[in-house]
Parts: sequence; structure tokens; C-alpha cells
Amino acid sequence: MGRFAPTSLDLDDKVILITGGTGSFGRRFVEEVLTRATPRKLIVYSRDELKQSDMQMELREKFSVEDFKRMRFFLGDVRDRERLTLALRGVDIVIHAAALKQVPAAEYNPSECIHTNVIGAENVVWASLANSVKQVLALSTDKACNPINLYGATKLASDKTFVAANNLSGDIGTRFAVVRYGNVVGSRGSVVPLFRRLLAQGVTELPITDVRMTRFWITLPQGVDFVLSSLQMMRGGEIFVPKIPSMKMTDLAAAMAPGATIKVVGIRPGEKLHEVMISADDARQTIELSDRYIIEPTFNEFARKAFREAESATPVAEDFAYASDINDDWLSPEGLLAMLEEGGA
Repeated sequence: MGRFAPTSLDLDDKVILITGGTGSFGRRFVEEVLTRATPRKLIVYSRDELKQSDMQMELREKFSVEDFKRMRFFLGDVRDRERLTLALRGVDIVIHAAALKQVPAAEYNPSECIHTNVIGAENVVWASLANSVKQVLALSTDKACNPINLYGATKLASDKTFVAANNLSGDIGTRFAVVRYGNVVGSRGSVVPLFRRLLAQGVTELPITDVRMTRFWITLPQGVDFVLSSLQMMRGGEIFVPKIPSMKMTDLAAAMAPGATIKVVGIRPGEKLHEVMISADDARQTIELSDRYIIEPTFNEFARKAFREAESATPVAEDFAYASDINDDWLSPEGLLAMLEEGGA
């Protein structure tokens, strides 16, 4: 069992849809669900037909004919509320992973990021309510906490949209929650593939934006387990935050290429020195469990038992903050290499 593995997995005979399902997370999520459960349908909803075709071929090679028959592939964009509403007919669980995520691209193209990340989130909410979906779990990012860039601001707006949606469901009963975690080791667009590509080209100098920079790190399998366990325990309105290690970017470079020199290239537009997943202002609503923190909703207009009432839950101190530079858990070079191996990166 992994670090965040759910104690039980109640996905048998369920209809599950994942938006952005051809991305790094979506592919791993689909494989884990097909391996560990027998859903009635597992629907990938995304806008890239080539990625869907590639994913179908990969799944046919990895899984039995019976398992593959559970799969459905819907072309569509979360910006399109009508198409999304049609796709969600008969769906029990929605995992919302679709997003525009590149920080510099969002700074340069803000309206595109807003349409996908903010209006897309609202469309997921409305389509879920229209179809009486039982559970909706949205993927967020550490950049949504105290955002300084457009991407983080759109994800904060998305988080707020999903949390508040619980107060709209009334007798429909749909429950919405959010998971927020840091950088995924080895995922597309992360620094690890960049460093590996440069090292394969024979470079002896790696680019670092700032020598002080730190980041949270999680593997893709851990991210999937965290989503599945949060889905299992969600009551509605929570933001789930995993306890994961931090690492200085200079240490990451040294672990991947001992002896390589560092070239400081400067912070990119919208980039932070350190990431925050829980701010001091969120602390008043935050409780701690053994493997995660839970930010509970500030208002609760639906029947919901707060996690802080559980015996295993402990409220954090009022001045608590969870940031990558003041984290208690630091990743060693050996730990990073183990994470890369675990994540298949």
C-alpha cells in the first residue's frame, strides 16, 4: 500500500468521468482504477483526438478485452457546457483534472487560462448538478494559495467555485471537494524531464531560476492515491492537502547531475521563490491528520459533519502555515532518486 492509499476503494459498478483524462495524471488514474476496481464505465473527457487515440492503443496493450470494454472516450472541452452536460449523463463520480497549467503561458494569454480554468470549473459544477452526479473532486495546485500569477489566481477561483457549489446542490445532493498538491516528479512540463534532456545532450551546466528556490514534490502514484483516498473520505467543501517533502532546486540539480555547475537564469514571469499550500489565514479552518491537512469550508449551509469533530483530527496552530521553505520534511538526494524510480520518471 502506498503512502496515501485509500483504506477501501468503492468504485465497483460506478460510472467515473475524468476531465483532461489524457494528461499525465489522467493516464495514471485510469490505469490504477482499471487495475484496482471494476467500474461500470470509465470515461476520458478531453479535447485532443490524437492523445485519445494513443491512450486507447496503450490501454489495449496493458489490459484485458473485458477491462478495456469499460473505457469510453469523449471528445469535448470543459469550456463547452452543453457538451459537458451530455457527457455527464449517468455519471456517479467526476474527477476534474483539465486545466491550462503553464505559468508563463498563462501570464501571456490570460483570457485563455480564465476560460479553461475558471469558466470550465463553473461548467463542471453546473453539468454535475444537472445530472445529479454524486461526487466531484477537483485537482488544484500549490500555486492557488496566495497566488501571484494568473494560473494560481484561476485555480484559486476554481477552488472557491467547487467549495461553494455544495451550497447549491440542495436536494440534488452532489458533493464537491478539492485536492491541492505540489509539483509532480517527472510529469510533463516539470523540471526533471528538462534536466534529463539537457544531460542527454551532454551539457555540464543546468539552469536554475534562483538558488534560493524550493518546491514541494510528490510522485504520480502518490498523487493518484491521494485523490482516491480523498474521494473516499470527502464530505463536501474540503480542500485536501498532502504532507509531502520539500527540496531546494539546487539540491535537485545536484542529485540528478553530481558535479554539474549551476547557471542562474532568473525567475520567470509569475514564478514564486517558495510555494505555499496552506496560508496562515487558512489555519483557522485547517485540521491535521496523520498524512494530510484538511481546510474545511468557512461556511456550511448543508448537512455536513466537520472533520475537526473526529478523534484523529487536530486543529493546527493559529499561526500555522505550510510552505516549501519552512516544511519539516526535506527530501535528500537519495529520497529524490527513490521518488523518480517510484514515479517511473
